[in-house]
Amino acid sequence: MKKYILSIAVASFFFTKTEACAWSDPDHDYFNLFTQSIIKDKSYLPFLHNYSDRFYTNYKPSQIPDENIESWRKFFGNQMSYSETDYLVNKISLNDLNALKKGIPNNQLLKKLGNGFYAKYHEAVDYLIEAKYLEPYMRINFVEGADSFYYRESENDKNATQLDYNKTISALTSLYNAAKNPEIKQRYGYQLVRFNHYTRNYDAAVQAFKTYVQPIKLKGAPYYMALDQLAGAQRGLQLGNEANWNFFQVFMNSKSRKESSFVSMKLSDSASFNNIMKRAGTNEEKNMAYFLLGYEDFTNPIPMMEKMYEIDPNSEILKVMAARSINELERNYLPTYYYASKDSEKTLDKKDITTTTTEKAEVKKKELSFWQKIVLFFKNLFGGKKSDKTNGKADQSNDELFENPDRIPTFVKNNSYYWSEDQNQKDFIDDLEKFTSKTKEKSTDEYWQIADAYLKFLKKDYEESSDILADIKTNNPEYLEEIKRMKVLNDIVSQPKIDADYEDHLMKDYAEYFVEKEPVKKDSTEITEYDYYGEAPSTAEFLKDVLANRYFLQGEDGKSFLMSNKLSDLQYNPNSSLVKSVEEFYRKPDKTQFEQQIIAKNLDNVGNIDAFFADIYGDRAMRMADFNKAKSYYQKALKFSGIPRENYERYNPETGNYEKLVYDGSNYDGYNNIPNLVFGHNVWESFQSSDEQSMKADDYSAFPFIKPKMNKLELADALVQLKKIGTGKDAKAAKANQLIGNVMYNTSILGYYRQLFVMDVDNSNGGKYDFWATERQNPYQYYYKNFTYTTFIEPDNFDLAINYYKKAFDLTADREQKARILFQMASAEQGKYYQYEAKHQANIDYSDPKWSEKNDAHQKQMDNLKNQKYRTYFTQLKSQFSNTETARELSGSCSYFDYFMKR
Repeated sequence: MKKYILSIAVASFFFTKTEACAWSDPDHDYFNLFTQSIIKDKSYLPFLHNYSDRFYTNYKPSQIPDENIESWRKFFGNQMSYSETDYLVNKISLNDLNALKKGIPNNQLLKKLGNGFYAKYHEAVDYLIEAKYLEPYMRINFVEGADSFYYRESENDKNATQLDYNKTISALTSLYNAAKNPEIKQRYGYQLVRFNHYTRNYDAAVQAFKTYVQPIKLKGAPYYMALDQLAGAQRGLQLGNEANWNFFQVFMNSKSRKESSFVSMKLSDSASFNNIMKRAGTNEEKNMAYFLLGYEDFTNPIPMMEKMYEIDPNSEILKVMAARSINELERNYLPTYYYASKDSEKTLDKKDITTTTTEKAEVKKKELSFWQKIVLFFKNLFGGKKSDKTNGKADQSNDELFENPDRIPTFVKNNSYYWSEDQNQKDFIDDLEKFTSKTKEKSTDEYWQIADAYLKFLKKDYEESSDILADIKTNNPEYLEEIKRMKVLNDIVSQPKIDADYEDHLMKDYAEYFVEKEPVKKDSTEITEYDYYGEAPSTAEFLKDVLANRYFLQGEDGKSFLMSNKLSDLQYNPNSSLVKSVEEFYRKPDKTQFEQQIIAKNLDNVGNIDAFFADIYGDRAMRMADFNKAKSYYQKALKFSGIPRENYERYNPETGNYEKLVYDGSNYDGYNNIPNLVFGHNVWESFQSSDEQSMKADDYSAFPFIKPKMNKLELADALVQLKKIGTGKDAKAAKANQLIGNVMYNTSILGYYRQLFVMDVDNSNGGKYDFWATERQNPYQYYYKNFTYTTFIEPDNFDLAINYYKKAFDLTADREQKARILFQMASAEQGKYYQYEAKHQANIDYSDPKWSEKNDAHQKQMDNLKNQKYRTYFTQLKSQFSNTETARELSGSCSYFDYFMKR
């Protein structure tokens, strides 16, 4: 019967491990360089290490063969393949089997088996007919209780109680007695045990096992299938210890039922594995009990592994424990992405990116409280631009918020690729290495040599790791593949500098790890499951990260960037030094084969690349008020085809819908269609409103070169002309300087047109419009992976706008104009305060019992500073121009200014 467990999703999220995103998959957060699944006994695959599911699931079900199918295949003389046998036992229809019995088979497989098949195996076929008839009913009936949290989709689902009990028992008993073949006889006994179990006749199920299964001295698949049902009945009788022991026997002797029997053991007895340990008699039972105890309590598995080693150093389950241990180390040593601490950024530079244990403790200490994380999670969840590349991405501080602070960045030091580690990790890897080293000497399985070599790799001893790998002699294809991968890792990771010769070596010997393969075309009829997380990180991705880190440290930022990003990604954080380095690589005439095929392929379509770079440089010159330089760049950007925005949608308040961005020739595209309102001033601060509502034009009649709509070249040219006019001493010069100041303010982080010079398509909220909180020139410390996750453009220089406003103020005699200018200067000065505030956060531990008191004191200190140093022009406006019409209008439209005027 189908059942659905009702759960509280929000509570489930709150009280599970918090990740950077609610949909994050922890098994995608590290590189799977050591393949756990190379263990030879694939029946233990579910017990390898992962976090996403209760059991390891990264394998094909066909890798764990069903011993019941294998038993049937042997019974039928191996004349069918495994898949054919599975089809006959589990999938063929009841009608087809009855047709075979009547001598008129229609099924292709049955025709292939021939007319003599039924005569030879009539007892087996008759059993399969009976089993196929019973199968739809072979489930336990659900009994709903008063406190049940289950919802049943249908009341008509079949279960064992819907069969006539007496008739079914009688028929199975009769078939049992009539059968001559012991294995078939035992299979009928299994059906008797199962039917009694599922009808909740638990005593009868126990008796049926004793009467019909046990006397037949066979311990193949049917026996353990029946033992599994016996244990279930014993659990129903509250015989926990007996049930657990029998489930343990199933676990030991079955291939396909290990996972289910493990779960059953957990359900049967709260002290399950300890009780099994007490009862274990043989070395095999003890070894398995140690495995279960170590698997269940994985805090430090080595003591249990030592006990297992003493029993059997060749044990397959000992390899499972080792694989799990190595995987746990991998997760701590090789995360897929590193987040930098803002506090540590001030002390680290590009040549020394070591993160010390003290710094790591400081990062952890500064974590926000649980509820602060929840608030920020929902803030980020519902923020951002729909369908934009940065959609749903938190800003830098929020990205860091949910990351594990114990994960330490990779870096190169003393010509060695290095993973920092805390003392616990170091102790564990040392202990595991000692254990692996001694086991490889005693075990005949090459697995332990591979494991030892991998641990040497994690400990940066690449030469020793390579020597061990070179000495391994094996024909196991999975082992050979792992050895090959590890040899590549040792070679590349130990390389201190990536130069042209080494890039040639990469393409000659390791091209398969870097050259992307054509995707395999799938049959249109093939059903595939949707992967919400994407493919798991690969060895190739890890190697690309290594190279990206190398290039970064070598000062080749452009190559480092293009290892992980597309050229078009520059639009999201167009900081000048990186753009320049990417352009240098683009223009490099003598690119190596590696650079051409691996790096340059990420120079994706941005229209005209030269125009793309020129537009970025022109924007930077505009932000620096170097209008002549901007003009020269914009002349080279005439072929700019628009800011690349795939699937970008913006909200239309008139329709209430999100509409896909289409450059129709009339809207701003990154170069064209800039309205002359950019020279005006805002009448109220509303980025969501249209510019006609938020902005007001000034009088441009004296400046005919200011067109209603302009491209960037025309805008730069207008500013060049205004700057020349502004060198005069008259009212026109005053107005020219004021208009320049307006453009500088309106295109700053605080202005309505803040998108114009940062490669954006509109002013909607996003990471580009955050006040960057560090003094570093570049927040990327290790490489440029996940470039769009981190916000960075050079901060605005508000003094540029203020200086032009000062010239205008000094040149004009018009008090109304002076009042307007002072208000604009005060607005720009507010931006300077925001920048200061962002760099001087309180950083008070939220767990501090005096947090509120200290936070209030810090805020008071900042408020005093703001009034003393960053209210210059507000104060002047209040003291000297409060009686102007402009001041009165501003008081009516700006609540903050009105509050300031009334203080």
